[in-house]
Amino acid sequence: MATVAELLQPVESDLEALLSDLRSLIGAGHPILQAAAEHLFSAGGKRLRPGIVLLISRALAPDGELTSRHRRLAEITEMIHTASLVHDDVVDEASTRRGVDTVHSRFNHRVAVLAGDFLFAQASWHLANLDNLEVVKLLSRVIMDLADGEVKQGLYRYDTGQSFETYLEKSYCKTASLIANSARAAGVLSGLPESQLDDLYRFGRQLGLAFQVVDDILDFTGSDQQLGKPAASDLASGYLTAPALYALEERPALAGLIEREFNQEGDLEQALELVRSSNAIQRSRTLAETFANEAYEALSFLPPSDCRTALLELPEFVLSRLY
Repeated sequence: MATVAELLQPVESDLEALLSDLRSLIGAGHPILQAAAEHLFSAGGKRLRPGIVLLISRALAPDGELTSRHRRLAEITEMIHTASLVHDDVVDEASTRRGVDTVHSRFNHRVAVLAGDFLFAQASWHLANLDNLEVVKLLSRVIMDLADGEVKQGLYRYDTGQSFETYLEKSYCKTASLIANSARAAGVLSGLPESQLDDLYRFGRQLGLAFQVVDDILDFTGSDQQLGKPAASDLASGYLTAPALYALEERPALAGLIEREFNQEGDLEQALELVRSSNAIQRSRTLAETFANEAYEALSFLPPSDCRTALLELPEFVLSRLY
């Protein structure tokens, strides 16, 4: 199976340009924030989100070329994503991400919160300068969704009564909203009709949901090395994801362990065993496959091109992380 870098190959040089542009966009201003931003953009992310925006933009262009506004949209997408990661790491008290010190562990909490705010503010400013109200609406919605998802995640900790619907909404807010709305925004800048904008949004939404469900499965099945964080850390923190919610339906004993917040010796191990011995992982896999197939089908309207081919490989790539 291809790696992310291979999938993004048609826009490789665009992504290189994007990184140097991001550094100069954020360059002005406070030295500490600048240091934090530099650190973030060199921290070796996969650049999947701006990559998707660039692939869609090129796939839609009659000559396959990018406009400066499409490029800027990809940059804004990466800024918003990075800002959300900084805040996530503060909330989760994570000391590293992708094997690199997080901003708050390298500087301090205050700098990290400000650096995240600074990036959101920068993104909003550059967004407004695209002079397209529709695009401003789509991406400011994302910034709201990201905050909403983070708040919801905190509110529902250790809550065994939450619905599957709640989990999907939170996953949409945290992961899928950015991909869905930036994909749609690329279509808006290309002047697509409404029905095709809906298809782009649907592609991003279902791909984002598949991505999140796969992540949630790996939290139960992956090794610490593979995950870059301790396995089962979601469950330990009281975040109930698809495997836990499915397992609760089959293994009522799980609820008691979660509700007492795993405060007794062996509680967490026992909970993991209950999840792993149920059909929860398999059911979660089926859910991820459904989302991935729906994402794939949404792009059938694109004309043939290398970029379309790359986009159509993404759903399968997301699933391949499971095997």
